[in-house]
Amino acid sequence: MSSVLFTPINLRGLEMPNRIVVAPMCQYSAHDGNANDWHLMHLGQFAVGGNGLLFVEATGTEPEGRITPGCVGLWSDENEAALKRVLDFATSYGNTPVGIQLAHAGRKASVDVPWNGGKPLDQSNGAWQTVGPSAEPYADGWHVPEAMTDETLERVRTSFVEAAKRSVRLGFKCIEIHNAHGYLMHQFLSPISNRRNDAYGGSLEGRMKFPLEVFDAVRAVVPDDIPMGVRISATDWVEGGWDLTGSIAYAKELKKRDCDFIDVSSGGNSPHQQIPVGPGYQTHFAADIRRETGLATMAVGKITDPIQAEHIVKTGQADMVALARGMLYDPRWAWHAAETLRAHAAFPPQYQRSHPAMAGEPVPGNPPNPENVKKAAGEK
Repeated sequence: MSSVLFTPINLRGLEMPNRIVVAPMCQYSAHDGNANDWHLMHLGQFAVGGNGLLFVEATGTEPEGRITPGCVGLWSDENEAALKRVLDFATSYGNTPVGIQLAHAGRKASVDVPWNGGKPLDQSNGAWQTVGPSAEPYADGWHVPEAMTDETLERVRTSFVEAAKRSVRLGFKCIEIHNAHGYLMHQFLSPISNRRNDAYGGSLEGRMKFPLEVFDAVRAVVPDDIPMGVRISATDWVEGGWDLTGSIAYAKELKKRDCDFIDVSSGGNSPHQQIPVGPGYQTHFAADIRRETGLATMAVGKITDPIQAEHIVKTGQADMVALARGMLYDPRWAWHAAETLRAHAAFPPQYQRSHPAMAGEPVPGNPPNPENVKKAAGEK
């Protein structure tokens, strides 16, 4: 039987050759928001890996929206030029469409990079004022965010629109808005972090209002053929916090607004979260949202084995699987999954002689067998 994981899927004008997604993975290696040679290497290796879709890491829409000083941004012409160099490289040599995740860290911004401890910055090492729906810090010892005013809300909303325009101009094939992991949009959704008593707080409808406004504003400037999706945390894993019921209601509202997919993660909004981490521990959330809304979903979280990934897609738990740590550990994951599932993933011609179908082929000075080249590339 043919592999479902390696069948194409269409999202508007984007045809993914398979259901394998390289999830956005923060690298904390940019300078003033500018992508550089590290990102050229990091994204380049996945661009040639035969994946269905590759996302650039969480990309700050304004300087204050970065998690760390090392996070990629897209608020300036300089940021745009730097990212263009990386995207041009990935698309010139790669076989994988590239998308971008637009993000704002809100109250979880202004922290140091993980290998320096990941703690909130202080004034001596470049801290900046954070913002959030309410003046509620993430945890003890964290910055107290400035509760967003009408002016701040408009500034952030506009920053997403402008970053989306830059993303379209750069040629990204897909745009995802980060609403997960305790960052700004998630902060608005969750009663743990949203204590407002105006139109942007209180009820579920109020807490969804700003994230939906941002989605609407971005969708309005993104061409119809470019798919848009949202990454959410399906639950805070905290009693009284954001939960699956809210996530389903939110996904239904997004569907009304022409959202194309929901990328389903969880947690990140409270240090009190209790997460039962294990293989595919978030997949049932993707399945529930898919069943209740009819939206395409991406499952993510401890998906490492090709047979596991095939099962998730084949049984209708999700339409796509997104891998992060598994891809870092094995950038050729899609190639190896194709071998396991007796399917085909794209190989660049320079690497085709590494394909098992070409074992024993002569190398320098002798052309490879044309039939084996076709077989390695998945051609009939």
